[in-house]
Amino acid sequence: MNKGIMVVVSGFSGAGKGTVMKRLTAKYDEYALSVSVTTRDPRPGEEEGREYFFRTEEEFQKLIDEEGLIEYAQYVKHSYGTPRAYVEEQLAAGKNVILEIEIQGAMKIKEKYPDTMLVFVCPPSMEILRERLTGRGTETAEVIEGRLKRAVEESRGMDQYEYLLINDDLEECVDTLHNMIRSERLRASRNTDFIEKIQKEAEAFV
Repeated sequence: MNKGIMVVVSGFSGAGKGTVMKRLTAKYDEYALSVSVTTRDPRPGEEEGREYFFRTEEEFQKLIDEEGLIEYAQYVKHSYGTPRAYVEEQLAAGKNVILEIEIQGAMKIKEKYPDTMLVFVCPPSMEILRERLTGRGTETAEVIEGRLKRAVEESRGMDQYEYLLINDDLEECVDTLHNMIRSERLRASRNTDFIEKIQKEAEAFV
């Protein structure tokens, strides 16, 4: 029961999933947040290797060619991908690895790794989502409109996720996610080796 599980967290842009993930990893030490590779430019305050690994299109393609990514996809004209080596190392060390990626990538990972836990983060309402996007003040009206249109498409894929996480109160949202992951990690189907061990030990009493 020592190996960690992979948790894919998706959600609308502006739903606050990044904030939830940062708080989760700060509050509990059993998580590792996978840092994605992206071809988009850094936003103010973002640092290389912390929020993302920022790469050119050519560098990104090289990672694809070398099979260095678990998944990759395009989102609003930019490419995003998940580094393979880091994820596998953290899982082996017993960490639950959180991958914050969009729906395309989530479905690809679920196909390759069926045991992946899928969580979709959404706001209490779409009007609140619009307010959060506008309140950021980091993007043009055109980009915001693009993200809202994308949210329409993403909403149609919500039922492909195993869990929905409503981000209204941050602390409550973080604790709910933590409890969900703990329960999922204890699922019997994830612990067949441990079950076999206990069964053999029990048989020794007979």
